[in-house]
Amino acid sequence: MIIESVCNKYSVWDIIKLMYFLVITKLIYPRQRIIRRPFTIRGGKMIDWGKKLTTGVGCRIEAFIADGNSNSKIHFGDRIQLNDYVHISSVKSVTIGDDVLIASHVYISDNSHGSYKGDKNDTSPLIIPTKRPYYTAPVKIGNRVWIGEGVIIMPGVTIGDGSIIGAHSIVNKDVPENTIAAGSPAKVIKHWNEITQKWEKS
Repeated sequence: MIIESVCNKYSVWDIIKLMYFLVITKLIYPRQRIIRRPFTIRGGKMIDWGKKLTTGVGCRIEAFIADGNSNSKIHFGDRIQLNDYVHISSVKSVTIGDDVLIASHVYISDNSHGSYKGDKNDTSPLIIPTKRPYYTAPVKIGNRVWIGEGVIIMPGVTIGDGSIIGAHSIVNKDVPENTIAAGSPAKVIKHWNEITQKWEKS
């Protein structure tokens, strides 16, 4: 049944590539489900991979030291699925919970070149962008979160358990648990009602 299902879903060439990725994954990342290549890692010693990770092609995971900060960390929970071309960047802390689904072309970052909040810590536009001090704030994504295609998650954001982020949203503020948020910037548009067991407009 499993072989029949795979044959119905994939072409012969896709099956050959799938088998190749499976073999390479088990040799290099034995705790993970399947890592498709190309797969770029920066600062691997600062990344906690969890178990049973699945990736699409072209994913880029970076934990690096900047401005003297040596505490960068990316933590993956278990059974996470990253689709094609997901980019995760950490100078401080990015935490992703268990059973999270992330669609393609998603960018998650706990840092930016400078601060632009409109306060005394703002970065001058006279400074070359590559020379601006990093602004950093931890990112936390809870369990069972679904992040749609092309989403950008900005520094300092927490997304609660069970929430959904609509495609192409820019998330620059916290999203409560068990809600649906969408837009640019993202706003909560629905919440899960435990009593009625339905998604209701917020």
